[in-house]
Amino acid sequence: MIISQTPLRVSFLGGNTDLRNYFLNYGGLVLSTTIDKYIYCIVKKRFDNLIYINYSIKEVVKNVDDIKHELVREALRLTGITGGIEITFLSDIPTEGSGLGSSSTVTVGLLNALHTYLGSTVSSDVLAQEAIKIELDILKKPIGIQDQYAVAMGGLKAYDFLQSGAVTGNGIVISESVKEDFNNSLMLLYTGITRSADDVLSSFNVENNIPLLGQNKQFTIDGIDALLREDLRKFGLLLHTYWQVKKQLSDKVSNLEIDAMYSQALRAGAIGGKVIGAGGGGFLLIMFPANKRAKIREALKEYRELPFRFSELGSRIIFNV
Repeated sequence: MIISQTPLRVSFLGGNTDLRNYFLNYGGLVLSTTIDKYIYCIVKKRFDNLIYINYSIKEVVKNVDDIKHELVREALRLTGITGGIEITFLSDIPTEGSGLGSSSTVTVGLLNALHTYLGSTVSSDVLAQEAIKIELDILKKPIGIQDQYAVAMGGLKAYDFLQSGAVTGNGIVISESVKEDFNNSLMLLYTGITRSADDVLSSFNVENNIPLLGQNKQFTIDGIDALLREDLRKFGLLLHTYWQVKKQLSDKVSNLEIDAMYSQALRAGAIGGKVIGAGGGGFLLIMFPANKRAKIREALKEYRELPFRFSELGSRIIFNV
């Protein structure tokens, strides 16, 4: 039995600059961190030659082609496994429409477990590239490529998407005390709205938004600088401005309920914030001074909070017997 543990991620700045039809022409830059909320993938050999898949539903099939879970189907095809296997997923959060990168977390974690099942160890870079191949090249999802690298590599990092197609992940080196203060100034609140990132991103036209995406990239540069200078207030204000710009990219990025929720947070003392991921639902990230946490929590008490800590590790195998 093999168990992989793969973290979810919180994206801060630079969203949509990781879309291929943008960064291959202009270069992209994204800032994100992984958190201590995980998706677990359990892989076990079966005596028979059937394929069992357990997630929100249970699938039992004889052939890979009959699998409905498209990420599992394509991961098995990619790794060449044809039967005699059982795959189970467990998650710390509801994965559908969370905005925390759960689809890529599932794909990267599954690939990690399957490669280990086959007796090989692959790098985080390879895991990310294979997940991108499945999600973008095979399944044609209209998404970017930041999540695959973020959850494979782990940590607080800036991801540079080069015009050549290469991707580098660079850790943001700040003191542990500043990182702790940064973590303590953030709150995740569940909007109660689920949405498909595919639907939101499908409504977005890169060619019509080149100047706004250039602004998004600059926000990332400024945000990294603010962290390195230990200016958390400036970082929070950048989040606020970034969110206002991001809402201009598509009318599906926000809605009246999310706007009202965010306004409540600002009135209670928040500095800034944004919806995590493509937008339209999932989790709202709020940044605030330490002395405002209780007031914000009270103002938004109808929304469920997801406590979290930053995580330094990417996808890893935690059990292999």
